[in-house]
Amino acid sequence: MMAGNECGQNKSETGIVLGFVEEVELWQLRSSQFPSKVGGKPAWLSQSDLPGGSELECEKCHLPTAFLLQVYAPILGQDRSFHRTIFVFCCKTPSCYSRNDSRCFKVFRSQLARKNDFYPYDPPPDEDPKESDALKSGIKLCGLCGCIGPKTCSRCHAVNYCSKEHQTIDWKAGHKNECAGKEPSCSDHLNTFIFPEFALVTEAEELPAEDEKPCNTPEEEKQSLELHASDDGSAMEEKELQDMAMHETKDSKVFQKFKQRTASEPEQVLRYCRMGSPLWVSSEHIPKDKDIPKCSCGARRLFELQVMPQLLNYLHVDSPGDSIDWGTLLVYTCEDSCDHGNKYSPEFLWKQDIGGDGTV
Repeated sequence: MMAGNECGQNKSETGIVLGFVEEVELWQLRSSQFPSKVGGKPAWLSQSDLPGGSELECEKCHLPTAFLLQVYAPILGQDRSFHRTIFVFCCKTPSCYSRNDSRCFKVFRSQLARKNDFYPYDPPPDEDPKESDALKSGIKLCGLCGCIGPKTCSRCHAVNYCSKEHQTIDWKAGHKNECAGKEPSCSDHLNTFIFPEFALVTEAEELPAEDEKPCNTPEEEKQSLELHASDDGSAMEEKELQDMAMHETKDSKVFQKFKQRTASEPEQVLRYCRMGSPLWVSSEHIPKDKDIPKCSCGARRLFELQVMPQLLNYLHVDSPGDSIDWGTLLVYTCEDSCDHGNKYSPEFLWKQDIGGDGTV
């Protein structure tokens, strides 16, 4: 669980919570357990007023997005946010992933008071509740992606879908034979649309002393570049050379800081610090206040969490040519965590890619 309060200033700890993937028993990832998790199907918090249709479409290819992860982040002392989860979805079309373009991502916030329509007042027991995955609200979910499924297979009437596209994918993946009774139902086993499923486990970040080692100074970086240009016999103008030196110096220092900060915990896939500061991968494409839209309630949106590039290693998305990729994904949420009842509130995501030739 992430504590969705402001970051602390403890000197031995940074106030940042790190997330790591871990395999657990599947029952631990169900809605009733209030999980933080990666992949699989969403473990919806509110079981009514689910987002769907155009709300979950990629803004580039207009196909349904896939569930990427969710983070359980209640706000201590705020009753309306006693249960609170942030959901992130992403497009599965590799060609939609262009540099510093976040239009293929969707983010939603759901929150509930301790006394609500869906869950007991007391915490869930730490054992398998032996319950089905169906929502108690009766809303039908897509058999492929786990989002709201208003469409039903016209032949068997046993499986629901969110869209024609997902019905077609599932039909080709095996539902054609299941529907005809030639094979037992095993859609989840054949489901290659969803990402591999893991729990997100957390620990507080602590900085080792070596993280304080200084990078090269801007002057040292500039001198190095000047020497390189001189060796090549370049006739580059001095001002152009200085501008390039300063830009490359700034970007390399930011990326070097990113690498140093993550070196002690290289497997981290998430960093959480509500109202804190992100860890940038580049000096380019850093948002200004005006770039972060306000919440529909009028409050500012502030940084809450970031998804790290290391998560890509667990998603099995490498492909020749275009590929699902990011440097880091920054999620900004309503400062007041405003109350919309059982509805899911859209939030804001900023995608930043690695500048220059940097690699993680």
